[in-house]
Amino acid sequence: MALTLTSINRYPIKSCRRDEMPQAEVEPWGLSGDRRWMLVDDEGEVVTARERHQLLLVTPVLDGTALRLHAPGRPSLTVKVPDGELATVTIWKSRIAVMPAAPEAHAWFSELAGMALRLVYLDDPMRRRPSPRFSAAGDRVAFADGYPLLLASEDSLACLNRWIAEGPRASDGPLPMTRFRPNVVVGGAAPWAEDGWRRLRIGEVTFRAVKGCDRCVMTMIDPDTLRTTKEPIATLARYRRWGGATWFGMNLIPDGVTAGAIIRVGDPVEILKEVDASDGPPR
Repeated sequence: MALTLTSINRYPIKSCRRDEMPQAEVEPWGLSGDRRWMLVDDEGEVVTARERHQLLLVTPVLDGTALRLHAPGRPSLTVKVPDGELATVTIWKSRIAVMPAAPEAHAWFSELAGMALRLVYLDDPMRRRPSPRFSAAGDRVAFADGYPLLLASEDSLACLNRWIAEGPRASDGPLPMTRFRPNVVVGGAAPWAEDGWRRLRIGEVTFRAVKGCDRCVMTMIDPDTLRTTKEPIATLARYRRWGGATWFGMNLIPDGVTAGAIIRVGDPVEILKEVDASDGPPR
């Protein structure tokens, strides 16, 4: 079976639901429209579904220069891309200038989450750089946790689900790919082959695979019911634990991407550079 791109997903608001797409434009900082919006508290600190699971129920729809918000039991709201004064917020170790959305957007999310929240927009994604340990000086990222895109493998997920089925928490599986929130999903590789990929081409776009993805508690939350389980972390800890963390997926950085570069579901995936990864992904 040829290695193929099987799914493309963007997440307009960090920690909210995905937008599954047949094709997407690739920009230097990620897929067009991916994680350009984020929620912060009154101190300007990022707030994610790790703390407020309800954010996983929000469906954001990009519509030109506006964002339409939908959530169960909540009135829908249309939020325009802001154009006003900048404010400074914190996402992990980065202090970054952003544009706050309109007050009604803050109120909508605050009522949903049960705490004071503000919705902010990254008008210029050139302001934030990925970790210097795994990136070049010119690399940039929007509001993704660390890197422009996350790749996951259908074959690795199938292997993980087999492990879960054989373990003491078989009833918690099988898990869908949505638990892992990837941007691009590939099929046709050996399980965990992505650990060793260092450079690849999807369609006509080339990427560097710079770091494995260490997984957090968000993978343990069912995004439809908000039920929390011990999987997949419990099983990953048995089979894929290195450096005190558990690993699933690879972080990608576009390599010399030009304006208008498009990837499409069904595109061939070519591995341009691969290394032995018997000790796990780069970390």
